[in-house]
Amino acid sequence: MSKRVLTTESGAPVADNQNSASAGVGGPLLIQDQQLLEKLARFNRERIPERVVHARGSGAYGYFEVTDDVTGYTHADFLKSIGRRTEVFVRFSTVADSLGGADAVRDPRGFAVKFYTEEGNYDLVGNNTPVFFIKDPIKFPDFIHSQKRDPFTGKQEPDNVWDFWAHSPEATHQVTWLMGDRGIPASYRHMNGYGSHTYQWTNEQGEAFFVKYHFKTNQGIRCLSTEQAQEVAGKDANSHQTDLLQAIERGVNPSWTLYVQIMPAAEAADYRFNPFDLTKVWPHKDYPLRRVGRLVLDRNPDNVFAEVEQAAFSPNNFVPGIGPSPDKMLQGRLFAYADAQRYRLGVNHTLLPVNAPKATEANNYGRDGFMAHNGQGRHAKNYEPNSYDGPVETGRPLSAPLAVNGHTGTHVAPQHTKDDDFFQAGELYRLMSEDEKSRLVANIAGGLSQVSRDDVIEKNLAHFHAADPEYGKRVEEAVRALRED
Repeated sequence: MSKRVLTTESGAPVADNQNSASAGVGGPLLIQDQQLLEKLARFNRERIPERVVHARGSGAYGYFEVTDDVTGYTHADFLKSIGRRTEVFVRFSTVADSLGGADAVRDPRGFAVKFYTEEGNYDLVGNNTPVFFIKDPIKFPDFIHSQKRDPFTGKQEPDNVWDFWAHSPEATHQVTWLMGDRGIPASYRHMNGYGSHTYQWTNEQGEAFFVKYHFKTNQGIRCLSTEQAQEVAGKDANSHQTDLLQAIERGVNPSWTLYVQIMPAAEAADYRFNPFDLTKVWPHKDYPLRRVGRLVLDRNPDNVFAEVEQAAFSPNNFVPGIGPSPDKMLQGRLFAYADAQRYRLGVNHTLLPVNAPKATEANNYGRDGFMAHNGQGRHAKNYEPNSYDGPVETGRPLSAPLAVNGHTGTHVAPQHTKDDDFFQAGELYRLMSEDEKSRLVANIAGGLSQVSRDDVIEKNLAHFHAADPEYGKRVEEAVRALRED
């Protein structure tokens, strides 16, 4: 069988791909060598800006299958019938480290799901924890800067990490999660995923409900201790990527069961916690988990760069029946995520195969920009309304309207009866076994004891004391012991 001919990017055949053209046998190289210049120029441009957060990631394709009737709460088409399957792409990631970082580190994990529905792509962008460190997006750049490499030392500094947390008491709940036993998942397959934010569902009658998503792993929770993680990261920095890839290649397809908590919209105002505060959970005794369906991953990407690195998720990609809530962090991310991808990948990133709709097609008036191939023919118009049978609006909102009142300005989030920064962190601590508490205290003290400023240490200790007196006392004693060594 004859082999295909190697060509340049313009399609011209390449005569010699082993030797550069030169002026004589030993002479200097020639600028006229198209193959050499094209290869070097493309090589220089193979890397795009990495994500500022969630840079190190892995992904896979699969499907979501509805197992339970939720039509009383949402008219989203892909959730309408039991047994219905929708193709998905899922990207897992660490948060703080760079693209070259290790997988087995103490860090939250991104858990992003793209549903290729017949009404457009629906992106559910969450983490492996149900809460986060902050509740207002204006603090997000500062938070990430505190966790990233220091501008002077070039490495993550405990002084920066704990100084920010010292001045952000709302982080206490998530810090307790992060420093606990689930802070380092053994693999992406062995962790839960959460939408984390509060979202809105709307049914056919226009009734609105607020929901939280929970993807429960069917493989069981497995986590690593600090010592185990150091050993794993030393042996294979790509441990989570290796595990996910090999499991799917063997046909051991990971799966998660999706549950939701559902709150009638009318109950939000008087709930004892602010239901739109990303640092809070809704206790299951208040709003039990309701099963929705099953997420299965069964196909690895053929090209990690094209399909994982270029995968673009944005929480503002909603479908009819699903919409946003007043969650401030969600509101900020509705802009920030899509804008990050416009910067990294260009305005036409939604045309890339991994990001383009699969069960329907995109019809709009977006044109031009870098790498455009959306001209749509000589008779297509790029304005609306028009007289040329272009796509038209439906007049039907995707979700129910959110009530607003009051004056514009910067406002502290409204306080509910149990709204403080420490109650739920204390509840989480008290749920732990004695062994879990001991490991949590050791993990916190290991980092906090490295902080150089006594006032920063004292501020953080005050947060743990406020969450639970025993919690604070044990952390304080552990920090003191490590600093005296």
